[in-house]
Amino acid sequence: MTPARRGPTADQRLGRAALATALVFAVNGFLLASWVSRLPATRDRLGASAAELGLALLTPGFGSLLSMPFSGRWCRRFGSRAVIATTTVAASLALVALAVVPTLVALGLTLFVWGSFYGSWDVAMNVHGSAVEQRAGREWMPRYHACWSVGGIAGAGFGALAAHAGSPLALHFTVVAVLCAAVVALALRSFIKDRVGERRPAGDGVLGAVHNPGSRRGRVLTGRLLLVGAVTLCATTLEGAAADWLALFLTDERGATASLAAAGYAVFAVAMAGGRFAGTAVAERLGRHGAVRAGGLVSLAGVLLTVLGPGLPTAYLGAALWALGVCLVFPAAVSAGGETPGRPADAIAAVTTIGYGGFLVGPPLIGLLADRVGLGRALLVLLVLAGGITVLAPAVRSRRTQPAAQPAA
Repeated sequence: MTPARRGPTADQRLGRAALATALVFAVNGFLLASWVSRLPATRDRLGASAAELGLALLTPGFGSLLSMPFSGRWCRRFGSRAVIATTTVAASLALVALAVVPTLVALGLTLFVWGSFYGSWDVAMNVHGSAVEQRAGREWMPRYHACWSVGGIAGAGFGALAAHAGSPLALHFTVVAVLCAAVVALALRSFIKDRVGERRPAGDGVLGAVHNPGSRRGRVLTGRLLLVGAVTLCATTLEGAAADWLALFLTDERGATASLAAAGYAVFAVAMAGGRFAGTAVAERLGRHGAVRAGGLVSLAGVLLTVLGPGLPTAYLGAALWALGVCLVFPAAVSAGGETPGRPADAIAAVTTIGYGGFLVGPPLIGLLADRVGLGRALLVLLVLAGGITVLAPAVRSRRTQPAAQPAA
C-alpha cells in the first residue's frame, strides 16, 4: 500500500488557517488604531485636560493585565476560536460605547472593560497562531505580528480620513465595530481546532492534533518560561520607549520640527512592520534564537546611533535599526511559549501578559529617569535591555519537531 502522507488538502487548510490568523491580527490592530486616532475628538467632546485623559488611558492596560492571565485557561477549555469570537464582539461593542460615554469616569470604566476584552483577544489569536505554525513546522508568528502593524496603519489612516471629514465618533466607531466583527467572523471559518483534549477527527492528520490533556496540570512558570518572559519584557520596553519617547527626543535633543519628529517614529513603525514580514525567512535561516540574538545586537546599535549619533539622518537610521532589532523578539517569545508541554495556551498568556507589562511600566520609568538625567541619557538605559535580549536569546530556542507522516494505511 502507498503510505498516506499529509496531502495537498491538509497543506491548503493550514495555509488558509494561517491567512485567517493574519487577518484577525490585522483587525485587532485596526480596532486599536481606530480608537487612538480619535483621541483628540474624544478629549474635545468630554472637555478633558491632558492629565485627566492620561489617567483615563491607563485603565485599558490594567483591564488587559487583569484578564490576560485567565485567557489561556479559556482557550484550553473552549478553544481560541470561541474566545476570539466572544472578545471581538465585546471589544467592538465597547468601542461604540466609548463614542457616547458622558463623563470621564464613564470613559475610564469603559476603557477598563474594553481593555480586558482586547487583551483576551490578543492572547487567543496568539494561541491559534502558535498552533498553526507548530503544525506547519514554520516560523509564521512574525508575519502575524506584521499584519497587526499593517492593520494599525490602516486603522490610523481611516481614522484620519474620518476626522478630516468631520465624521461623528459614534458613526465612525460603529462602522469600525461592524466591519471588525464581520471580518473576524469570516476569518474564524478557516480556523483549526486547538482546544486541549479535543479529539482528532479521522483522517485529519496534523490539523486535528492536540496537546496531551493528561499533562495540562503541569507547572506553567518553569525556569525556561521565566527567561522567555524576561526576553519579552526587555523587548516590549524597548518598543514602548520608541513609541512614547522617540519623537520627543528628536524634538528636544535634535531640534527637529514636529513633522520631522513624527517622521522619525514613522521610520521606526515601517521598519518594524517590514522586519516582521521578513522575519520568517530570517528565523528559519538563523534559527529562532539566532534571530533574537542578532536582533539584540542590532537594536543595541540602533539605540546608540539614535542617541549619540550626529544629525537627524543618523537618528533616522538608528531608529530603523532599533526597530529591525526588536521586531522579531516578541513573536519569537510567543512561539517559544507555545511550545511549553501540556499547557501552551497558559504559557502564551503568561508571556503576553509580561509583554503588556513592559509596554505599561517601562516608558513611564524612562520618563521619571529623564527628569533627573535628561531624556538622552535615560534612553541609554535601553542598551542594557538590548544586551539582555542578546544574552537570554537561547531561552527562545525552538523545540518544534516537524510534522510526521501518517502511518501506512
